[in-house]
Amino acid sequence: MTSAPFSTDRGPGPATPPRAPKHLRWGVLAARLILAGIFIYAGLDKIAHPAAFAKNVYNYQILPDALINLTALVLPWLEVFLGLCLLAGLWLPGAVLAANGLLGVFLAALVFNLARGLDIYCGCFSTGSEAPAMFVGWYLLRDMGFFAVGVFLFYAVFLHRWREQPQSSSSRQRDNERGETVR
Repeated sequence: MTSAPFSTDRGPGPATPPRAPKHLRWGVLAARLILAGIFIYAGLDKIAHPAAFAKNVYNYQILPDALINLTALVLPWLEVFLGLCLLAGLWLPGAVLAANGLLGVFLAALVFNLARGLDIYCGCFSTGSEAPAMFVGWYLLRDMGFFAVGVFLFYAVFLHRWREQPQSSSSRQRDNERGETVR
């Protein structure tokens, strides 16, 4: 009787997948905390100043006028919700997917405006005018760093998890037909 490389010798039953390596677990925790902090911090100021954030959204010149106020009211709450999910580890696959989706949209909006030659104030973390103005290229570099953290978290939550799945029932059936027992 042979056992799968990931099985523990606990008797009959499905194999227990191995835990992720320690460095990957720490990396996932760090990435979750970084993105959680980014989304919570970014969302709270926008919630406190919705009119100023609506002006920032308008300055991007991407959305139709009818969607600007709706976006300024809904997006900050979504950011805080996603940040809290990442912080607590709740609904992690969905939170990671949605966070990466938002980061991708934010990055695309910056690239779009950079290509059009517009140098706008990002409005990502502070909606007030007291925030230091930077060239949109610096915002782009910063957001690419955020997106890189999100991609790592996506890999760790989705792709790495798939490799650790125990054998499927069809694999077990095929192994049993060959005379191999998998636990």
